[in-house]
Amino acid sequence: MSGETHTATEENKVRYRRTQSVTRAEEITKKESVQRKSQPDKPCHRPRDSLFSWSSGFDNFTGLVNWGFLLLTMGGIRLVLENFIKYVLALMPPAYVQCLTVLFDFVRYGIRVDPVQWFTVLTGKGEGEGYPSLLLISYSLIPVMICLMMERALASDIIPEGAGMAVHIINIIVLVLIPMVVIHVKGQFFSLVGAMTVCFIYCILFLKLWSYVQVNLWCRVQQKQSRHNRSGRRQSITIAQLQNGRDQEHERNGSNGSVTSGMGYSSSDKDKEVPTLVHYPDNLHPADLFYFLLAPTLCYELNFPKTTRIRKRFLIKRMLEVVIGVHIVMGLFQQWMIPSVRNSLVPFSNMDLTKTAERLLKLAIPNHLMWLCFFYLTFHSFLNLMGELLHFADRNFYSDWWNANNIDTFWRTWNMPVHKWCVRHLYIPVVELGYSKLSASVIVFFFSAFFHEYLVSVPLKTFKVWAFTGMMAQIPLSIVAKHMETSYGPRWGNMLVWASIILGQPLCIMMYYHDYVITNYNDVLA
Repeated sequence: MSGETHTATEENKVRYRRTQSVTRAEEITKKESVQRKSQPDKPCHRPRDSLFSWSSGFDNFTGLVNWGFLLLTMGGIRLVLENFIKYVLALMPPAYVQCLTVLFDFVRYGIRVDPVQWFTVLTGKGEGEGYPSLLLISYSLIPVMICLMMERALASDIIPEGAGMAVHIINIIVLVLIPMVVIHVKGQFFSLVGAMTVCFIYCILFLKLWSYVQVNLWCRVQQKQSRHNRSGRRQSITIAQLQNGRDQEHERNGSNGSVTSGMGYSSSDKDKEVPTLVHYPDNLHPADLFYFLLAPTLCYELNFPKTTRIRKRFLIKRMLEVVIGVHIVMGLFQQWMIPSVRNSLVPFSNMDLTKTAERLLKLAIPNHLMWLCFFYLTFHSFLNLMGELLHFADRNFYSDWWNANNIDTFWRTWNMPVHKWCVRHLYIPVVELGYSKLSASVIVFFFSAFFHEYLVSVPLKTFKVWAFTGMMAQIPLSIVAKHMETSYGPRWGNMLVWASIILGQPLCIMMYYHDYVITNYNDVLA
């Protein structure tokens, strides 16, 4: 009997310790969260898993059912149009001859994926002597260091605030203009892949440096306000406040140097376990800035939420997904998309609406599948890979955009790093300046439309406005989607969102390919 009692007592002790450790972990996490929220850098990150991770607990995929239904319907319509063009408008050969011809062509030309060709393209086919794309990417470190030196000068009051911010503005504007000017002037020395990589990196740097400068500005403003308040007249304190201060001092010092809490932890132990926060201007260090440049976020904070360890199994899964996903995307692009885009040139140029519609629907399926693979590869596999390596705990890279019932919801949920940047650094500051929410939304869409056009037109050296127009058209389209949602139900609003994604992108691709070929190869075609 005494043995059973002893065993039960030991079991209760173990359970008590486990409960105590969990409570202690929650207490540390809660205290750290409160401290982070009190910082002047307006933190927008918190530890959380991506929706596609099993640990997220997310299970609402209703929008994907609508997507599958719409995709099957569009595939059926495309097949009807294709059969109509092939077998009604043209003379149909004997069935057995056609079958043999199709089999022979598939064996001879069916497999279009060429790894050697992809390796040649990705390693710089078409690059001039000295690899100018790599030179431009290396040069991007100069604006970064200029930004850091200016922030240190501003923190030390070496230069006035107005002059420092003017240098910052010129620095980031020149940063985004450099690829436009260099690629336009020396475009013959840049490959398409190299030019696209340069524009993408410079665009990301522009957004990150903007956030870095603005957050440090918020910290300086609060620091100056704190100095001003301390330099004012001494505040009077009440007897209760004085007594509370004595009690807190007594708790810190205690009879044995520390006071033990009811859970068995001393106050000094609690303070040691809670991570020490970085305060301005201690963050103005190259290691801090380069961590932010590599981190999978566009919004800067002085204290990012971090994990305590690297999950090796999770990391290996993400690495395999990146390797396999890149090959899938390249295969879809070379096997399925390139032939469809090439075949759309003549019908699109002749404005043959029937054949253009058929080519659009034929291109829509592979383009959409490639876009979905690229989304998963980028926002789940690659960004989680970077987050795991850098101990970055906020993995909210996307939300359930597939359930979006209107265009506004889609743009707020499919690319969370960009959405958080737009809200934190553009939308809210514009509203705080006195503008209406509608005006702020239009400014955000205009800003996004500019960079969509920037990422397409500059590498192609074809300065059209199709991407810009498509982004600005999202504003009236969102009104139509909201009307359908309220009038016909959320399912129809979700269907309109999917239709705009599936059809809008291939239409834009066809237009840019047509203009690119006409601009650069018109003499050859003639």
